[in-house]
Amino acid sequence: MEVITVSSARNYAVPLGVAAAILLLLLVNPWVEVEDQYRTWIGLAFWLIAIGLLVVLYMAARSDPKSDEVEIEGPAFARFLFNNSRAGMFWLPIRLFLGFEWLEAGWHKFTGTGWMDGGSALAGFWASAIKIPAEGQGRPPITYEWYRDFITFLANGHHETWFAPLITFGEIAVGLGLIFGCLTGIAAFFGALMNMSFLLAGSASVNPVMFGLAIGLILAWKVAGYYGVDRWLLPMLGTPWRPNVGFVGGKSPATT
Repeated sequence: MEVITVSSARNYAVPLGVAAAILLLLLVNPWVEVEDQYRTWIGLAFWLIAIGLLVVLYMAARSDPKSDEVEIEGPAFARFLFNNSRAGMFWLPIRLFLGFEWLEAGWHKFTGTGWMDGGSALAGFWASAIKIPAEGQGRPPITYEWYRDFITFLANGHHETWFAPLITFGEIAVGLGLIFGCLTGIAAFFGALMNMSFLLAGSASVNPVMFGLAIGLILAWKVAGYYGVDRWLLPMLGTPWRPNVGFVGGKSPATT
């Protein structure tokens, strides 16, 4: 496999960046009308190219001997909030709040009806989300056509039979991970992903608040679970981009 250097990255990054910019302009420019059938494919192409560009730039940066140097220093308060183990006490109540919210939501689905017995509740939610009201009767719950197409695909294929249990166990797993501070950043990420999915489907409820708090936990993943399992687990994993760094007295060099 060819190693992408800093110099060769320009050969890949420039055309990818130009292509992504053109596709993005087609999607967001209000003066350019694009039919829905083409908009979906343009959106897909944009994200594929954007991800490819990100990978190219990352690989080029990693090939630079100075890639580990901090080029732009953050403010002292941000460094404390997201990198200092003492800030774990600040994130603890936020972690517990989100954890119990997810655990309660998942347990309610697990012990109730419509989720573990065929997914009828989820099927009804999907049917309501993809419904387009008559002209002049308000806006549809889903704003983005690509997401409506995705939900329509799931609904028409009756995928609620396996998707409903997946959501149920996912909510329980996220809740337990946050409560015990076990892989807090990963748990918060999947919680935020579910929040965003519900928001895209037109369901606000508590999702905006939970999503915002989850983003904070994701940014503070190194210290948010310090008063939990992560205090010992992350040092054992090497936190996790380098070999096991070891820890003394339960403290990792990366989090103190």
